[in-house]
Amino acid sequence: MSLTLNCDLGESFGSWKMGMDEAVMPHIHQANIACGFHAGDAIIMRRTLALAKANGVSVGAHPAYPDLQGFGRRSMLCSHDEIVAYVQYQIAAIEGMATNIGVSMDYVKPHGALYNDMMAKPAVRAAVMHAVAEHHSKPALMLQAVPENDLHIEEAEKLGLKLHFEAFADRCYDDDGKLLSRAKPGAVHTREKMIAQVRQLCNEGTVTTVSGHTLPLRANTLCVHGDNDEGIAAIAEIRALVDA
Repeated sequence: MSLTLNCDLGESFGSWKMGMDEAVMPHIHQANIACGFHAGDAIIMRRTLALAKANGVSVGAHPAYPDLQGFGRRSMLCSHDEIVAYVQYQIAAIEGMATNIGVSMDYVKPHGALYNDMMAKPAVRAAVMHAVAEHHSKPALMLQAVPENDLHIEEAEKLGLKLHFEAFADRCYDDDGKLLSRAKPGAVHTREKMIAQVRQLCNEGTVTTVSGHTLPLRANTLCVHGDNDEGIAAIAEIRALVDA
């Protein structure tokens, strides 16, 4: 399985710093950049875009519910039109700033609760898909690789929308193909288990679930996280694995 690496970046805000964007960027292929609704501000967005450009990294919009205080991790009851408008507003912010420095915005990956709701609720997914499909530059939409990939492809094809399917390097999978809840033990892998999962994905296109079952996953990108020195070292090791 050929995989790119994507990472959520640009999530600092004002004087509050989150993540190690400068250290992560040289090791990834795709940067999911916060658009201001859950994190990021105009200065942070511009700085992160320039960093992506300097490293030859593809830029993606990382829109969220309007929940700055909750870091976009709280689900909101929004109408179809509200979700479409929120997503398109954030895409426009990133794309406009990217265009000013000669960078293209290639895809969209929702953040936090919006991402989870998109995967669990057909109505939310339909709104997100419509928002992205209507955008003039026709970016791709990134969503989680699950056993229902074919259904999501069918939904997207009706809108002329291209999809990227992502797997997760550091998360344990439940038997149904969804991520194991963070409230459960073992939801986040140790470094040793993370590297083993990436190797399994690359070599076999599968993951081992929490119960020990083998689960096929059709993914073309891998989500990684780099919030500390150990995480950065792990990303460098993962990049070497996927390149090999």
